[in-house]
Amino acid sequence: MYIPSYFKITDETLAYDIMREYSFATLFSQHNGMPFATHLPLILSKDNQYLYGHFARQNPQWKDIENQSVLAIFHGPHCYISPSWYETNKAVPTWNYVTVHAYGEVEKIEDKNELMDSFHEMVLKYESPDSTYNLQDVDSGFIAGQKKGVQGFKIKINEIEGKAKLSQNHPVQRQEKVISQLEKESKTDEQQIALLMKANLKTGNLLS
Repeated sequence: MYIPSYFKITDETLAYDIMREYSFATLFSQHNGMPFATHLPLILSKDNQYLYGHFARQNPQWKDIENQSVLAIFHGPHCYISPSWYETNKAVPTWNYVTVHAYGEVEKIEDKNELMDSFHEMVLKYESPDSTYNLQDVDSGFIAGQKKGVQGFKIKINEIEGKAKLSQNHPVQRQEKVISQLEKESKTDEQQIALLMKANLKTGNLLS
């Protein structure tokens, strides 16, 4: 990923936080000699060493993915930045965004207990705290049938790189103008980018 130095996330803790918060990722590999991608949730292990997920068995990507070097992209908040918000008309539109790329090698999960553990972690992550749903309460025969339709996998993370493009290449006063405009928007992404920009201005460098 192309990352100018002022956009580079050097704080690994922040990068891992983004991976956990925006865990619905895009996983790229090679299939039959061509790039192939699947959109799916990936759960980061507690020790930050592995990403866990599963494919539908009808998805051909899993059939030749083992031991490949793959790329998982975690898409954080993003939004359009209008030059009309600046103090000058000598400007062009741009886009602010946050993303993390994780690179690693894939291993299929064949152990039934490890697969179930990954399912439990996923349910715990996405179900609300007051949810009455518990995977352990579901009929074991039904779960066994469902497991036949998926292929679990884990990615041993070899490298991560993060980018937070938050107008750091513009003067502080211009960044403040952008924040002011974004805060007027009702969309979630605009609000999140505004919060990150404010935090970055306050700390001087949110990313390291």
